[in-house]
Amino acid sequence: MNIKSIILLLGAFLFLTSQTTNTPILTKQKDITVINTTDLASDVEGYAGTTPVKVYIKAGKVLKVEALENEETPKYFDMVEKGIMKKWDGKAVKVAEKQKVDVVTGATVSSEAVIENVRRGISYYIYANKK
Repeated sequence: MNIKSIILLLGAFLFLTSQTTNTPILTKQKDITVINTTDLASDVEGYAGTTPVKVYIKAGKVLKVEALENEETPKYFDMVEKGIMKKWDGKAVKVAEKQKVDVVTGATVSSEAVIENVRRGISYYIYANKK
């Protein structure tokens, strides 16, 4: 292996390890399961960066979706929070996973990123709870 190969491998390793926060994806709070998409969807980009969420699930139903810290423009991300965050509330996870959610006009890229984060979070929950 030559020096260029070693440098490329080291660079790739450093890039990949910098992309994760070691935040647990699934945690339990009494009878509520919380899915954190920070690492699960670290490749999903909004307009200005990643748009991680927490998905709260109880008894197989989505309780709520909560946005985590992100770099989106507050004015536009507020539109996303008001326009789509409650769309999954009360839905059974298998219904919520397949649910079509329209993007918010004027915040399309941020909306698409949040929708993909939620979809991945719910899919992860379903996969982790298969018996």
